[in-house]
Amino acid sequence: MCGLCGMFGVAEHWTDQSGAESQRRRIERQHRVRIANAVLEPFGLRCADWQNRFTLASRTGKSVVVDHLGALWPAAEKLAGRPIDPLDPAVIAKVEALVEAR
Repeated sequence: MCGLCGMFGVAEHWTDQSGAESQRRRIERQHRVRIANAVLEPFGLRCADWQNRFTLASRTGKSVVVDHLGALWPAAEKLAGRPIDPLDPAVIAKVEALVEAR
């Protein structure tokens, strides 16, 4: 992936509007990435924070860059080739365990 791709993003998504100072915002963003990965892991996908955007990658090496969490889920379903239901009880239990461990 070209480094230039991450330089031209869109305006911030509402999920990034915490109002906190820069350091706290980065910590909150990393926490959102951990929760997203708890949902994505059973589908063979991994999310990472990159240049104020997100990269989404599959185990086979396919990847995509998305601007915000709202765009992450449709891209994840496309990469996984199947629906991803974050409201599945097993997924919710995994995310709750992650949040409690924090």
